[in-house]
Amino acid sequence: MISAVAFVALTGLVDWAGRQAIPSSSCTDGGTATAAPPETEGELVDLIAEPVADGLDEPIDIFTLSGHPGIFVVEKPGRVVRVVDGKVMTPPVLDMRALVLADSNEQGLLSVRPDPDFASNCRVYVFYTDSYGDSRLVSASVSGSAEPTIDVRSFHPLLEIPQRHRWHQSGTMTFGPDGFLWLAIGDGGGTGDPDGHGQNPSTLKGTVVRIDVDSSSYVVPESNPFAASEEGRPEVWAYGLRNPWRISIDATTGTLFIPDVGQEETEEINVVDLDEGGLNFGWAITEGSNCYDATTCDSSGLTPPTYEYDHDGMGCAVVGGQVYRGAAIPEIAGHYFFSDFCSGWVRSLELRDGAVAGEHEWEGLRVSRLITSFGTDALGELYFMSLDGGLWKIAALR
Repeated sequence: MISAVAFVALTGLVDWAGRQAIPSSSCTDGGTATAAPPETEGELVDLIAEPVADGLDEPIDIFTLSGHPGIFVVEKPGRVVRVVDGKVMTPPVLDMRALVLADSNEQGLLSVRPDPDFASNCRVYVFYTDSYGDSRLVSASVSGSAEPTIDVRSFHPLLEIPQRHRWHQSGTMTFGPDGFLWLAIGDGGGTGDPDGHGQNPSTLKGTVVRIDVDSSSYVVPESNPFAASEEGRPEVWAYGLRNPWRISIDATTGTLFIPDVGQEETEEINVVDLDEGGLNFGWAITEGSNCYDATTCDSSGLTPPTYEYDHDGMGCAVVGGQVYRGAAIPEIAGHYFFSDFCSGWVRSLELRDGAVAGEHEWEGLRVSRLITSFGTDALGELYFMSLDGGLWKIAALR
């Protein structure tokens, strides 16, 4: 029997509950700002965390929309709000709380991303945990040029992933310079990956997925490692992951950053080129570069992490971030910023030739535990947020 996911992908004829897309001819009111940040080497500056807005409910992601000022904040319980000049605008851009299950830290409305051609098609993509606890990827239309709105009546299903547990659902989305949607999916939970998802590329769990999306379906790129093979799901780009929390792409270097939350001892960040498909990052054979179960450990064919740290005094769950490509702080151009959910420090890595060449901890950015995510505005300036409602912009102390 053909699966519902395959049916959507192959036919593009499925509509969710018969709902029709909102007309999308007027969702923008102008162009978007751009920046051309330099690559600058020299002495670093002190960084500070500038508060941006109050009154947010468990912020977990941010994005921007072409033609609309401000930043759009994704709240885990199921709303998207727009923040302009420090003010949370009302009403919310999206309110889907009735459709979202957010009982744990790893469920809820997890990510929203605009289509690369948003200025012309007014389309966004939404990844969330539905009321049954399963993961869903849908496309949606944005209406309104002055006050943008994402209406749940425009939702169109693209991908559904059944979930048995409340954990390890990941959910970060990003578009690469190839125009494809990259989506991180956790192993589905359970101590030690009891269902063996991590080492099974024939499932979408424990993977990074790479697909070519449109409003009603998706297509698997021919360059995906399993596109013409029966050894794995064709959507899978990489596997062997436990809970890849907040992947990101640095388009300047063509690099994919995959942080992976560890089980007991080790947090890791994997940094790979965008053309390195089919890599196996080891879970649950390894945790970081160490054997997870020493009695069955064979690390041949596995890709070790680029960077790792243990839980002894450092934290418990890595929070992936972004490479800084803004123009306001040229001294940190190219730094990859990240954090830990339990400790609240903010660090950055400098990378050269695929290896870590420098590491920095920024005392001026230590403002909260429970950091959930990083994101950028239209000019490439960097923000981070916490589950207790904080949203900060990274700025230089000059």
